[in-house]
Amino acid sequence: MAVASRKNKTVRRILATGAGLATVGALVATMPSAGASGDEFAAGYGNGKGWGRMVDVQLLSFNDLHGNLEPPTGSSGRLTRLKEDGTPETINDVGGVEYLATHLRQAREGNRYSVTAAAGDMIGASPLVSGLFHDEPTIEALNKLKLDVSSVGNHEFDEGARELARIQNGGCHPTEGCFEKGKTFEGADFPYLAANVTDEKSGKPLLDPYFVWEKDGVRIGFIGVTLEGTADIVSAEGIKGLKFGDEIETINKYAKVLERKGVKSIVALLHEGGLPASGAYNYDCDSPGPGNGISGPIVDIAKNVSPQVDALVTGHTHQAYACTIADPAGKPRTVTSAASFGRLYTDTTLTYDRRTKDIVRTAVASANHVVTRTVAPADDMSKLIKRWKDLAAPIAGRPVGHISADIDNPLDAGVYEKPMGNLIADAQLEGMAPADKGGAQLALMNPGGVRAPLTRKASGAEGDGVVTYGEAYTVQPFTNMMTAVDLTGAQLVTTLQQQVSGANLGAPKILQVSKNFTYTLDMTKTGADRILVGSVRLNGEAIDPAKTYRVAMNEFLAGGGDGFAVLKEHKNKLVGASDLDMFTAYLTAHSSAAAPLAPPATDRITVIK
Repeated sequence: MAVASRKNKTVRRILATGAGLATVGALVATMPSAGASGDEFAAGYGNGKGWGRMVDVQLLSFNDLHGNLEPPTGSSGRLTRLKEDGTPETINDVGGVEYLATHLRQAREGNRYSVTAAAGDMIGASPLVSGLFHDEPTIEALNKLKLDVSSVGNHEFDEGARELARIQNGGCHPTEGCFEKGKTFEGADFPYLAANVTDEKSGKPLLDPYFVWEKDGVRIGFIGVTLEGTADIVSAEGIKGLKFGDEIETINKYAKVLERKGVKSIVALLHEGGLPASGAYNYDCDSPGPGNGISGPIVDIAKNVSPQVDALVTGHTHQAYACTIADPAGKPRTVTSAASFGRLYTDTTLTYDRRTKDIVRTAVASANHVVTRTVAPADDMSKLIKRWKDLAAPIAGRPVGHISADIDNPLDAGVYEKPMGNLIADAQLEGMAPADKGGAQLALMNPGGVRAPLTRKASGAEGDGVVTYGEAYTVQPFTNMMTAVDLTGAQLVTTLQQQVSGANLGAPKILQVSKNFTYTLDMTKTGADRILVGSVRLNGEAIDPAKTYRVAMNEFLAGGGDGFAVLKEHKNKLVGASDLDMFTAYLTAHSSAAAPLAPPATDRITVIK
């Protein structure tokens, strides 16, 4: 039995913070294991009971689900794989929690020891069928999936620490109440781990820092952390009084704690990730040598996390990989990520030595598997989705526009300008351009805020080419308020440079820009030099460093989010409507059944590679 019982869920700990949270529970208590008898143990592993010295533990994992209960569409529902001859091919129609459930349940068959874990962003930035109900549907689905444990990600904090407490422990929404008559939201059956999220005053973790899974005396500890930079990519208001600590220091600290408790087999669940050299899910990122085919923050973290940790399950970058990166002792260690949106799951075999109580690292094997839709959908998940869709239908099905073709949002790490991002930037510029709305001259959109493509094929009864409110919500689910601010030309150039330097040096965050703003990005250079300053133009004219420009952006960017510190230096801010309202208004104004909107060209950022 795992440490936490599903039938008698322990209330998880949420510490008091500057935001006024109350302490609502305590750490999970360790429950006694059901050990084998001496005769059973002596019979050995070959008897099928798994009570010999060596035990294979199946670790199933995934990350960055983002409330994608229904099958994701367009590029969000595709993967790339490498064929045997090394050429890439596209796999269409993957993902969807109905199919993820079936794949996980099939994968568990015949495995006495199986634990399922996640690396954060299970909720947040979710499609309307989950987001409209503050992600209660997704937590209900994860409970049915028998998720054992998850780290928090940055998006678990989208609605603040108070709401995360409710997600963990249950209870109806404080302002909207219970969404279904006679039903109270029960919260997550699994523990959310947040070892490096602490109260600024007391230094104590916001949530449980670790979790110990146990069966027949086999014990594996899980330490959960989110990226240290979480405070830079979520709303500051909801995380007042919280500190996000260094990932390496935190994991190493709790590895020692687990070791002192006799838990020597340890897995880190880390919401931070890497960028493999290829976007193919089956790319060998250990070629030509261990870990040589992957870059990004996870590499440095993996090289410095204590050798006591046997494997790292990661996320955040929405990439797929199963790599080997040496630990500080030079010993191979598996590092995995399963892309995003439930399109993949990772199956890792951890061979546990009962005598040493540790994982035999040389026997660890890991691979990503596609969540195809060729299997039968899980009936309980189909019923869950239908129940919540029926509740959302009056809002979700309203038509807001028409498109002539798919407007894509490619997930590949090397695609910097995206049709969907361009469309959103154009909508934001139009909404904030009138003199009484802010007088904006250009618009900047953070790439992480563009959550999905628009697909011409109908998802329901609306008809091909019709964009519903629910589909628009999936693209822009944060409901950020729009602003128009003053920036100098010099600050604009610095903004572009901060896309590829400073906090974004290892993982560029390329802003999506409105159609009247152009520049050249030279990826053969490094850091800020990648922006060719002389190429930056507005309406065809070179940017004047001394001139003041009115720039439209959402409040997240205006607050310096995503590492764009210079944007906090803005002046004369005017707040407008929400990004979603501007997006739907633009779709309605610029399209009809007779004249649908075409995908915008991607000719604003010239990229040199």
